[in-house]
Amino acid sequence: MAERPGSYPPLDVLKPVADNLWIVDSGPFRVAGIIPVPVRMTVVRMRSGEMLLHSPTRWTGLLQRDIETLGPVRHLVAPNPFHWSFVRAWQSHCAGARVWAAEGTRNRILVRLKGPRIDAELAHAPPREWADELDMEMIRGRVFRELALFHRASRTAILTDLVVNLDPEKLPYWRRSGVSAVGSLAPKGRAPVYARIAYRMNLREAAPAARRVIAWNPARVIFSHGAWYQRDGAARLALSLAWLTGAER
Repeated sequence: MAERPGSYPPLDVLKPVADNLWIVDSGPFRVAGIIPVPVRMTVVRMRSGEMLLHSPTRWTGLLQRDIETLGPVRHLVAPNPFHWSFVRAWQSHCAGARVWAAEGTRNRILVRLKGPRIDAELAHAPPREWADELDMEMIRGRVFRELALFHRASRTAILTDLVVNLDPEKLPYWRRSGVSAVGSLAPKGRAPVYARIAYRMNLREAAPAARRVIAWNPARVIFSHGAWYQRDGAARLALSLAWLTGAER
């Protein structure tokens, strides 16, 4: 597929990260109809051979076939109440796949009207199907919440919106200052300011959860928007979450 401004081509194809771990870059989508924001899915092959899709991006028949050459798609994860838009398409094409969602996702009006069928919501512990391979932590703010995962075998943290790290060269030059102002410009990306406010409103619970995520000591950190951390994962994640853990000066 031809490159789209703001994207990380090639799009809608599997890209290997580590053994049994891939990403799929897609998008971009325009925030407020203006700012191009790339999106990213993480794909995990479990020891059982089943495939887990974290924050699914747009469905294509070719992408599904490529994934299914590795194993059957059995787990679709909507890791926060906002990343569910493409789950329904994957659900309709992947017979037998279960949809796991962050707590509170079912209650959103748009999910009730247009969303997928959610088989289970998650909050405090991973389901038994993942527990031997993926750690999970819920970071809970007001309205905002996110399931963070850790793929033990590859020491990879898998996030969604807790870190947004948009490449300045992939943004219109006249939008870079605005993205910087909300705190989401690479190489020092953080969650946007409105999300930081929401998480800080539940600091007593959210800060210890963020520290536990950093304590996973990830080698790399994958997230949905922008340039993910391919090395020095723990140190870079600690900097990106300093606003939440209390380490920010």
